[in-house]
Amino acid sequence: MEIINDNAAMLTNYEVLTLLSDIQAGRGQKKPDKSLQQLATITYEAVKYLEDKPCKTQTPEIIEQFMTDVQSFNLTKSEKVQLLNQYPSTAVEIQLIVEESEERLTEDQIYELLEVIGKYRPSKPEEEEEEEDGENEDFKEGEEEMLEQE
Repeated sequence: MEIINDNAAMLTNYEVLTLLSDIQAGRGQKKPDKSLQQLATITYEAVKYLEDKPCKTQTPEIIEQFMTDVQSFNLTKSEKVQLLNQYPSTAVEIQLIVEESEERLTEDQIYELLEVIGKYRPSKPEEEEEEEDGENEDFKEGEEEMLEQE
């Protein structure tokens, strides 16, 4: 078998989750049989992993609206997909995803992009927020103490 185009399309985590869920349910594709047990294991593990990610709450409409909203930033398709999959929350994360971001985006554009991404980021359950708030407060207190000592 010859691979004609090895990168025909980039998939979002939502699309991968949907595809793998369909395979597990036997819709659209042949359900893995005993000879494909390794495929079944990989499918199960991948679905289990993706169900804990933001893609579980995404819909095709959300993805389409997100792609429309970030269009003005002149990002490549792969950068848009990475932003959608990872929902970065800091400027540093944007710089890691967007190639040559210092030349391509101004500081204001980076913060605008973070605001756009924030609109689509699913909210966390209250328990996780409380846990993270406590950790952040401890970190901030430690940071303040270090600054005072200097």
